[in-house]
Amino acid sequence: MTVDHNDITKVSKIILGGATLNTQYNDNPEEVPIVDMLKHAFTNGINAIDTSPYYGPSEIIFGQALHKLKSPDEDGLSFTRDQYYICTKVGRIKLEEFDYSPKAVRASVLRSCERLDTDYLDLVYLHDVEFVEFTKSMEALKELRKLKEEGVIRHFGLSGYPVKYLAFLCNECAKHPEIGPLDAVLSYCNYNIQNTTLEKYINSIRKDAKVKLLSNASILGMSLLRSQGIHSFHPASDELKAKCRQAAEYTHKHGVEIQDLANRYAMFNWHKYGPTVIGVSNVAELQDAIIDYQITEKDKLPENDIKLVKHIQEEILGTEHYNETWDSGIPHPELP
Repeated sequence: MTVDHNDITKVSKIILGGATLNTQYNDNPEEVPIVDMLKHAFTNGINAIDTSPYYGPSEIIFGQALHKLKSPDEDGLSFTRDQYYICTKVGRIKLEEFDYSPKAVRASVLRSCERLDTDYLDLVYLHDVEFVEFTKSMEALKELRKLKEEGVIRHFGLSGYPVKYLAFLCNECAKHPEIGPLDAVLSYCNYNIQNTTLEKYINSIRKDAKVKLLSNASILGMSLLRSQGIHSFHPASDELKAKCRQAAEYTHKHGVEIQDLANRYAMFNWHKYGPTVIGVSNVAELQDAIIDYQITEKDKLPENDIKLVKHIQEEILGTEHYNETWDSGIPHPELP
């Protein structure tokens, strides 16, 4: 089935994320079975991928896999560019290195096209806008608007962590004649069991700023909500990490792994607003996420899930740690 590349709102409710194709999440990202994962995704209703140059070799690995999928496998299965959306990002280079200059933005987009084996990109986000001055973000977004007008990209937007700043920037863009309303916004770690802050800003982003697509990522809180443990690089407070480990132990005692509960909770509550970007490292994890999503298509979550979430949010996290955030980016004096 082909997709409408001119309508980004037609992306599937699950988007396959590429942050896991990076040494932060996998010691050998080249060994992640991405071809098999893409086959499983594309044959089970997922029609979009999300990546970034910041994610190490992620774009290259995706591109090689997509190129391979053009040719039929032993079962005659193949996938061509008209069957999926490609979303990527620009601006963030390394942990503390950014280049939002128009020249760098254009060069990054063209490089992504080459890496991802495509003549155009469906969606390009300005990556982690909170780390760069407001004026630089606006200049970069102007360049993305030009690239859209040239047909090199079909849609553009921004991504980041502090939701209040994302909403502010979206509304500023909507008033700017050289940018206009953004096509998409990607928020991460702000709609999950531990933090539902994003919900408060839906109207500001979607209605006031006229953003077409609002996607939710990192529904496991960048590893806060998983039984395998929290990554050492996580910026959350030690107290929040301890509470999340306690939550994982609690759900395990009740026969549920916290990542499965977190997947179901976030996808169930978010799917009416937009897509969820998931990061997985193998077909089994992908299949689990798809099964969790299928449960969310019912009228409500299982009663046991509801009870577990209520206990975690009210008794374990409490008012101190439910919706607790961490510092990200630089001060923005323009922010009201």
